[in-house]
Amino acid sequence: MSGKQEGVNIESLSAQQLTAVKKQLDEEVEHLTASYTQLAAAQAKFKECLRIVQTGSSSFDDNKDILVPLTNSLYVKGKLSNPDRVIVDVGTGFYVEKDTRSATEFYDAKVKELGANIQNLEAIVQGKTNNLRVVEEVLRQKVMAQGAGPASAQA
Repeated sequence: MSGKQEGVNIESLSAQQLTAVKKQLDEEVEHLTASYTQLAAAQAKFKECLRIVQTGSSSFDDNKDILVPLTNSLYVKGKLSNPDRVIVDVGTGFYVEKDTRSATEFYDAKVKELGANIQNLEAIVQGKTNNLRVVEEVLRQKVMAQGAGPASAQA
């Protein structure tokens, strides 16, 4: 494959082919929108982690009780052994102990990376949505032309 994409004049496609293209574009837009939602949720999670690391470590002392999240809805009581060191979830179930500065840098980089990915995905979704509108308009015109064709032949 040369990597080049050849354009197809959608005016030359039949209504059945346009319907298939429309269905494919609908599925792609739906999938990309779901991916966008997941990326935005991950970015929000990392922003919350960043906020906690930035503001939390200075407000904790060695003897203060905290709630440690085990799941989204289950917390257990605990104590910080060292408020200047945190455990960071680096993905796929791996955790690393970091100082608060390193943890802040890690989460900040993740937020920026996801922000860039979200912007790229927004552009792709916008392009696919525009393509979908064009296909729907051409399909509507073809259906109207086919409907008007037999009616004018009877007159």
